[in-house]
Amino acid sequence: MSDLVKVTLPDGSQKEAPRGTPVIDFVKGQIGPGLAKAAYFAKLDGAPVDLSRALDRDARLEIVTTKSPEALEVARHDAAHVMASVVQKLYPGTQVTIGPAIEDGFYYDFARETPFTPEDLEKIEKATNDAIKADLPFVRSEISMEAALALFEGMGERYKVEIVKDIAAKGAKTLTLYRHGDWVDFCLGPHGPSTGRIGVVKLLNVAGAYWRGDAKNAMLQRIYGTAFFDKKELDAHLAKLEEVKKRDHRRLGPQLGLFTFHEYAPGAPFWLPAGTVLYNVLEDAMRRLVLKNGYQEVKTPLLFNKRLWETSGHWGKYRENMFLVVDSESDPALPLEDRCSFSLKPMNCPSHHLIYKMDKRSYRELPVRYFTTDALHRNEASGSLGGLTRVRQFEQDDAHIYLREEQVTDEVLRIFELMKVVYGAFGLGFEATFSTRPEQRIGDDALWDRAEALLRTSLDATGLKWTLNPGDGAFYGPKIDMLVTDSLGRRWQTCTIQLDYAAPERFDLTFVGEDNKEHRPVVIHRAIYGSFERFIAILTEHYAGAFPAWLAPVQARVVTVSDRFDAWAHEAAAALLARGWRVEVDASSDKLGAKIRNAQLAKIPFTLVVGEKEVEAKGVSPRRHGGEDLKTMPLEAFAELMAREATAPF
Repeated sequence: MSDLVKVTLPDGSQKEAPRGTPVIDFVKGQIGPGLAKAAYFAKLDGAPVDLSRALDRDARLEIVTTKSPEALEVARHDAAHVMASVVQKLYPGTQVTIGPAIEDGFYYDFARETPFTPEDLEKIEKATNDAIKADLPFVRSEISMEAALALFEGMGERYKVEIVKDIAAKGAKTLTLYRHGDWVDFCLGPHGPSTGRIGVVKLLNVAGAYWRGDAKNAMLQRIYGTAFFDKKELDAHLAKLEEVKKRDHRRLGPQLGLFTFHEYAPGAPFWLPAGTVLYNVLEDAMRRLVLKNGYQEVKTPLLFNKRLWETSGHWGKYRENMFLVVDSESDPALPLEDRCSFSLKPMNCPSHHLIYKMDKRSYRELPVRYFTTDALHRNEASGSLGGLTRVRQFEQDDAHIYLREEQVTDEVLRIFELMKVVYGAFGLGFEATFSTRPEQRIGDDALWDRAEALLRTSLDATGLKWTLNPGDGAFYGPKIDMLVTDSLGRRWQTCTIQLDYAAPERFDLTFVGEDNKEHRPVVIHRAIYGSFERFIAILTEHYAGAFPAWLAPVQARVVTVSDRFDAWAHEAAAALLARGWRVEVDASSDKLGAKIRNAQLAKIPFTLVVGEKEVEAKGVSPRRHGGEDLKTMPLEAFAELMAREATAPF
């Protein structure tokens, strides 16, 4: 064996180094001190490693610097370790569990009887940043599973012991430890060179979290935080978080009269008058769009016998997420589970398959496109419910398309054209993920190979950028998920396109082909908004509640200088209402300034001031939300302005 190893750099050049040279020493000696100073971790043949790792074989080497988002992710995991060590020093007896980096930050879960207070959080944050300044090195080591168990049992860390036993049960023989100072944790790494490289940490909040996400387990305390290499970047991030708080749909929804919730119906929103208008505008716009693009609207029952769900596969694969209903004619002596032979539908597809099967189908009819907005119910865990983004009752702009295999790519392209129209109307950017077969699935591997290959080809045909999301497909087929980007740069999953070969087999769906023989169609499941509830939450935060004129529940509010001008205010409003615009009159006794301010707080697109001048001119003086004064104009001119700006764009 040679005493030298060959190191291939990203530009393809090669250098030699003595076997066993630490990566950081190689960088300092053969590349330069500048890169060494900026380095945070490295990749050997694509695998992330610490800078202290020895070069023990020929390998490709990539240095990841603090300019990379990957380095920041590692630094945030470093910060989680440091915070956990501080918590155990400040609050002896606290047990640690897990502490990963997450998008925009990190968390660590702790087992402690006394709740952490805001004052505790401030104390922990200060101590964490002080500990970072100590600049202690992260030191990696490997020990046997037996030694690891003895170590954590000796420390009284029962949660760590449980994880180590699980890792050992999967066949692992050794465990990787990382120390900084006298504190130790196990993880795969990598970590940065030392705590001093982390930057600055900000702790954000404390939340409850069940051990391993199971409500049957102990409730832990999860401390969330974030870290940045530069304080300016941290300050910018905190400013963004403040903006996110201001836009939170859970705050704006009730404030703007859109929706609310009640304990008698957990997870099911009450749509208030303004929210109902918003909901209907979105629904009507989508209905117009799809009906002129070859879809047929249908409605199906909400309650079905379990035989439907057994046929579809949901009874076996999805029953825990379904609301089961007792058959009123069942034998009361039977166990409750045996009496629950009905379910509220959690999705529309099986009922649409029934409609398709009611008639004999010809290849000439295909594609057949069914569209609906029926209510759906899914039994989400109470702890996961949150505003409109996770609910138990919802509606989707749902469609199921029955077609020949050779029509799939063209149909996917058609769906993408609809999607671009819709997202473009809201100013939402988008990208795609491609999700492949999950562990729990129906259908054999040959069928999945066929479905995945065809859907991947169709996705490539769109020319859209996409990333692979392995194992996240629906249990019946692969899918394309769209991630939209809102005005704050946040990404949300909305549109989905799922390709299903299993349902036609399970439901015995057929069509008569050109050869006069029966063939199986394939099914595309698709939604563009996704659920109306989630999409409205996204739009509320995207627009900060100031919806564009075409979408706003109230498009214009007429305000009067005094009650002397109420007659014209009501006449003008009536004329606009007759043209189909959503207009109201503020005829309160408030002063004009208060009326204008109230309209601005309600985020109404246009406030129409009416006084003596406007009465004489038979006009209004519009002010846009945000303060722009459009000056006095005839009522007809304002109606034309509304026609340009307040008409639905699709």
